[in-house]
Amino acid sequence: MALRLISSDGSQNHDLRESAPLVVGRAPTSDIPVFDPTISRRHAELVSDGTKIRVRDLGSSNGTFQNGTKIEDATVAVDDTLTFGKVAFKVASYTPAGAQRPAPTDAPAGATIVRQIPIRNSDGGFGSLGPASPSGMTRIGAMPVNTPIADKNQQKLATLLEVSKGLTRAVDVDTILEKIAGYTFQTLEADRVAILLCDAHGELSPKISRDKRGGDSSRAVPQSIAKKAVAEKVALLSDNAGEDQRFGGQSILMQQVRSAICAPLIGSEDRPLGVLYVDNPSLTHRFSEEDLEFLVAFAGIAAVAIENSQFAERIRREGIVRSNFERYFAPQLAARIAGSPEALKLGGDKRPVCVLFSDIRGFTALSEKLNPDAMATLLTEYFTEMVECVFRHGGTLDKFIGDAVMAQWGAPIGSPDDADQAMAAALEMMVELRKLNEGWKAKGRPELQIGIGLNFGEAFAGNIGSERRLEFTVIGDTVNTASRLCGKAGGGEILISEEMRAILTSPPPLDECPPMELKNKSQPVKVYRVRNE
Repeated sequence: MALRLISSDGSQNHDLRESAPLVVGRAPTSDIPVFDPTISRRHAELVSDGTKIRVRDLGSSNGTFQNGTKIEDATVAVDDTLTFGKVAFKVASYTPAGAQRPAPTDAPAGATIVRQIPIRNSDGGFGSLGPASPSGMTRIGAMPVNTPIADKNQQKLATLLEVSKGLTRAVDVDTILEKIAGYTFQTLEADRVAILLCDAHGELSPKISRDKRGGDSSRAVPQSIAKKAVAEKVALLSDNAGEDQRFGGQSILMQQVRSAICAPLIGSEDRPLGVLYVDNPSLTHRFSEEDLEFLVAFAGIAAVAIENSQFAERIRREGIVRSNFERYFAPQLAARIAGSPEALKLGGDKRPVCVLFSDIRGFTALSEKLNPDAMATLLTEYFTEMVECVFRHGGTLDKFIGDAVMAQWGAPIGSPDDADQAMAAALEMMVELRKLNEGWKAKGRPELQIGIGLNFGEAFAGNIGSERRLEFTVIGDTVNTASRLCGKAGGGEILISEEMRAILTSPPPLDECPPMELKNKSQPVKVYRVRNE
């Protein structure tokens, strides 16, 4: 048994699909469109289980009523009167046509053919596009019909081959959608071709709608047809859509739809990507079962092309993002961020971070002795090794400030050993600088000495700037203190704060320094020097 709504004047009948939420409203895209000024655009939601209906008012202006009593959320049964605004419907039961009588050999006008999309192979590819099994295609009011692709005329087979070649050469989704529309018009006598793709929330979003003259069509795709194709993963053919009450006849009549085919676009892992829809407003040409077979095969090829293009675009976008990130983040961290781009957005939050500053001692005097090319070469070699030390220990290069390096651990993604990694990077920077100095000395080039400051604490981390130019950075007192410690460190010294020492799980040998006066600090700060061994 199934349920339907019958208007009080008998002009509207709406069959209710079981377990599927259906929205009643004045909007043409509603599952059950009711065109009356007392009906809200989204008036109420109905869910039928075949014996009763769960009714939930969606905040309508004029209310929903059960047998004259206003309801917000209620269950109605057969013979109840359900009123939306001032439009009343009787709840009635019926036996679906396929269950109440044997199917005749000839289908009446308005019969609908429903074909299941071919089952995929276990490797994720499409199954054979050969004949469907009787259970794979059912015709309401008619015997099962199968039209193998092998029986189609050579023109359509050739078209499918060209479709496959043409779509494979297309590189972006928009181009693919245009080609799909063009190929469809070449093969089917259609007045309109439309493509809707599922957005991030699974909702169907119109992407292209063309008429046979090549212009944009303003008519909306009937949502009742498109949603059924996606929800049940079936291709639908209606040769008299206006009388097919299961698809919201009022909406379809308003759009002058007579004959229509809608095939879902199914990607890998049986994931719906959207729908391919064609229709005609005239009964002079009704789509045939052969047209349905062609569109099913065509939709399968189109879905592969669309998904491949989406994958390629995502890989390209992530590649660009990752290449940009790798200038500032360790490669493994850049990969994690590229896979989660929402980690870097305008704004930010407070995070516990370890901040490292290193600075060349006597750089101003040195720069006066070297010509620009020699200075640029020296700094490039120096910065390259210092940044590699940061990256090898999972840190983030925040910025270069003249001859200083600022790095941090903990943002945008932190790890439990951030402090230990920051300490290890500082120690390695000193080791690598000694190696550089040995090489420079052997070539008669000047040597460098650096001081390093490390601090741990909470800082604001995020993208700072405008929409046109953003810089991911950390700011706050934690950063300032690290910079002040670096300024106090002599050549070859590493100074760390008490907060940094406390967070280390395996601190190196340390010597406690006399409390230091640091700028903007009201009290002297306890500082430790890493012992040279």
